[in-house]
Amino acid sequence: MSSDFEGYEQDFAVLTAEITSKIARVPRLPPDEKKQMVANVEKQLEEARELLEQMDLEVREIPPQSRGMYSNRMRSYKQEMGKLETDFKRSRIAYSDEVRNELLGDAGNSSENQRAHLLDNTERLERSSRRLEAGYQIAVETASPLNWRDLKPYCYINFSRFLLKIQ
Repeated sequence: MSSDFEGYEQDFAVLTAEITSKIARVPRLPPDEKKQMVANVEKQLEEARELLEQMDLEVREIPPQSRGMYSNRMRSYKQEMGKLETDFKRSRIAYSDEVRNELLGDAGNSSENQRAHLLDNTERLERSSRRLEAGYQIAVETASPLNWRDLKPYCYINFSRFLLKIQ
């Protein structure tokens, strides 16, 4: 059984070395080759996961007295696999950033335009909020139990002020 495990270990070592070298090349490749390389690395990562599963099954079949050493190796391989997956995600993010920049172009001045647009919209929102607050205040005051005779001039004055603010 340990010979099978050692065979899987060798296969895993070769496969992870290939994956590592391909992950390092992904960000520097032209777009068409990047897509192919990403698909290839995904397939190899799946193969590596399957190898880990096979190795894990082999470790379970080993007698408990000698299982400890193999279990430690498995933890190490699983950590290595996690690191490979993390590195691959990072290389894909770098790849997607490059694609996004290619599609959008160098938008250095667009951030200034976006900032100006955001400030304009913020000011417009603040003005609208003040108008709504004034309208709410009028509604609250008109709902209070006052005499209509006392309230009528106040409502006309505030309503006309509100209309002037809107314009």
